[in-house]
Amino acid sequence: MSSWRTPIYRELGRRLVDVLGAKTAGEFAKLGITTVDDLVRHVPRRYISGTGMSDFSTLRVGEDVAVIARVERSQLHWAGDTGRVQASLSDGSGTPLSITLFAKRRRILEGWERMLQRGRRGIFIGRVGMFKETLQLTHPDFVMLDGARITGGKNAEKRAAMERSVQRATLIGLYPATSNLPTWTIAESVQLVLPSLEGDTLPRWIVEEAGVLPFAEALTAVHEPVEVTQAEHGQARLRFDEAFGIQLAMAARRRDAAAQPAVPRPRRSGGLLDAFDERLPFTLTAGQRAVGETLFEELAGTSPMHRLLQGEVGSGKTIVALRAMLATVDAGGQAVLLAPTEVLAKQHHRTITQLLGDLGQGRQLGAHPDATGVVLLTGSRSAAAKRSTLNDIVTGEAGIVIGTHALLSDPVEFFDLGLVVIDEQHRFGVEQRAALAAKASARPHTLIMTATPIPRSIAMTVFGDLEVSELRERPAGRAPVQTVFVDTAATPHWVERAWQRIREEVAAGRQAFVVCPAISAKDAAADGKGGGAAVEEVAPHLASGPLAGLRVGVVHGRQPAQDRDEAMTAFAAGALDVLVATTVIEVGVDVPNASVMVVLDADRFGLSQLHQLRGRIGRGGHAGLCLLLAAPGEDSDADARLRALADTTDGFELAELDLRIRREGDVLGAAQSGGGTLKLLRALDDAEVIGRAKVLAERVLADERAAADPLLADLMAKADQLAAGEWMEKS
Repeated sequence: MSSWRTPIYRELGRRLVDVLGAKTAGEFAKLGITTVDDLVRHVPRRYISGTGMSDFSTLRVGEDVAVIARVERSQLHWAGDTGRVQASLSDGSGTPLSITLFAKRRRILEGWERMLQRGRRGIFIGRVGMFKETLQLTHPDFVMLDGARITGGKNAEKRAAMERSVQRATLIGLYPATSNLPTWTIAESVQLVLPSLEGDTLPRWIVEEAGVLPFAEALTAVHEPVEVTQAEHGQARLRFDEAFGIQLAMAARRRDAAAQPAVPRPRRSGGLLDAFDERLPFTLTAGQRAVGETLFEELAGTSPMHRLLQGEVGSGKTIVALRAMLATVDAGGQAVLLAPTEVLAKQHHRTITQLLGDLGQGRQLGAHPDATGVVLLTGSRSAAAKRSTLNDIVTGEAGIVIGTHALLSDPVEFFDLGLVVIDEQHRFGVEQRAALAAKASARPHTLIMTATPIPRSIAMTVFGDLEVSELRERPAGRAPVQTVFVDTAATPHWVERAWQRIREEVAAGRQAFVVCPAISAKDAAADGKGGGAAVEEVAPHLASGPLAGLRVGVVHGRQPAQDRDEAMTAFAAGALDVLVATTVIEVGVDVPNASVMVVLDADRFGLSQLHQLRGRIGRGGHAGLCLLLAAPGEDSDADARLRALADTTDGFELAELDLRIRREGDVLGAAQSGGGTLKLLRALDDAEVIGRAKVLAERVLADERAAADPLLADLMAKADQLAAGEWMEKS
């Protein structure tokens, strides 16, 4: 943002390239650090004390470590035009650790040898290796805590920075770093900008209300601590900043949305909804009824509804959404359902038209007197079909509109858009949501659905501008699904048994899915994991081998839409026995006759994704079996995911575990793992902080002091930038 209102935000918003120079700023950019604000919030991952000694017995080969150790001996070796210094370090317990330093100038080697004199202690940072059965650090960064001073040499400047960092504080912070941007350089860069940061980023009354340290004091506590508890208090302030900024922006959105008028869509007795409910061939669950009443109440209000509906796999979210859509139609409005893919949009259209019967046949002869039109708009439809559909939408003949991104294009005009339903919200961004809402004459009510259960802490962080409803109960009649993890390295004979199991199910009149992580062998080889199962290889192998004689079809994302639809239709109609597919079947595919699923290389999928895939079977009256075939080896995270899936069918419990294993990256941003955009805040671990920040944000916005405070204006502007640009667009 180019025009911050306050000096502190202007300083924090400065680009590092203007402060540190292009070379250093370029290295910081690789860590996602581009501004002064990013830099000072890049905190040490841990602290070490210069007074203790490390325990070498805890070191593991391959890990990056920082150890404090005493030099036992060192020796210079010179041969030709190159040489090395080898030293042996001690932790005082007898476990040896060697270091090797290479250089092409003898003077440098001699300087290192003088520094590494017997009995002197130092801090050594590097990656643990093994040489001749002895732990080793190859060419580590190091600084001596006593003894020799730095007098010159190739790395003198870096070691001088290390010494200054050691001398500044009782505790030495070790920052997340790279080979070209070591922790000492980061520490020096932080020290360069700290003096220019005067004042606080929050008004004093909010700092006192929150019970956190003032900003400047927190930065000192984080970057120059005297003790660990001081650093913890400093980091607590920075975590609160993240939570409060997000919650303040979300609270402002909720306030602004509530202030916009919406057309009330009250439930009408004796209309389309009542007719539909009378015909339902099953009883709604208690959860479906409760959420439905909440939706009806909010649809009848003069402020627009903004609600997230998340549900367990197979919990019946579509029925809940359809009843809300029918209530909207009864009240004279139109409802639109936006799906991320054509497969899912067509599945919704097929399901809804089947459920409605003649109630969805519009003004056709013989239709119910309250019937409405149900139309489908996707990018692959013919020009003539699109023209007819667009006409039904603009005239109001179609009360229910289902489609993909094609609904966002300019030619689509609604007669009276009253309700927007967005399925699989994580595939859409706020801009797309706003583009659809802008097609209404008044602010429409909005219902967002996700089939991937989201932990409450994530929902508060990412969907803070929405109220949240949950469906945890599965409708009666859904058969149980047994899940078995098969370690193919330990029990390879189980692979053949999996194919036999599919044959048995098909012989009993059932159908099966086989899921692969890749489409082609080239895709499988490109994932960096050494290849894996690919649809284009697995399908012909099964058709000519273990499943010969069965009708095997293929579905994946690179097929022409028509071929993909034909395969799905054939499978749903029972014309195919086995469908070999990628995760294109993850949501929206409803084939009640499918009773078995085999997931190949299951360790390459996330836990929530596997839970979604498993939800494609057991949707009828037949018990389901999901076989997870994988050889995770030493990948403990993958092994934990697969065993957890076998142990529970609770999607909300699995979502919590998935978040702990993979962190927020796949929820808050485009990354599939890692910390995502959040720097310190961890949505699962810091749920209490997030909740406290949400309550305080609501109170602050209601306080008359907030309206004219430039600090809060800057804070919300910053949070909005992040939310709109990163979290919300990809959540």
